[in-house]
Amino acid sequence: MADDPHAFDFDLDHGIRDQVIEALEDSPKLPLHTGIGPRLSGVYALYYKGKLVYIGKARREMTKSGRTLRGRLNEHVIKIFGRQDITLADMQCPFLTFKSEWWVIAAEFAWMTTYKPEWNFTGFESKTPGKGRPGTERISVWDQMFPAKDTLISRSQLVLLRHTIQKQWRLRA
Repeated sequence: MADDPHAFDFDLDHGIRDQVIEALEDSPKLPLHTGIGPRLSGVYALYYKGKLVYIGKARREMTKSGRTLRGRLNEHVIKIFGRQDITLADMQCPFLTFKSEWWVIAAEFAWMTTYKPEWNFTGFESKTPGKGRPGTERISVWDQMFPAKDTLISRSQLVLLRHTIQKQWRLRA
């Protein structure tokens, strides 16, 4: 085929990758806090102190929980809130929404292969494989970087955080 001057092979992967990378770079980096993001499917990136460190997705139609961008980002807010050496003020989050669940998967793959963010596969994910099973007592890389806070959060902080998240879930329904 390379010798045939009339043959053409469209590189769809390259076209998708270029478009979603450009869209990510043009998307505003918003401060990470509860309630950020729409109740839609999409992809997002997390920046820690200005550096892209994590890429994730939310597929509302393809998951039992119906997880949206807002729900997924709220999970990260809670995780970061309970950690040492990191604050929500350190974090920023651009995101893109898609009507098709297929494009969510394609966009995440394009971003992952291009940026190779360091927090992906470090234990930052919401559901660490094997966590809680016998023989999996290891401490993840992310947990070593940002250990859980030793002190309990105050009751008023917990009530406020819980109230905010419950309100977001009620609005989702």
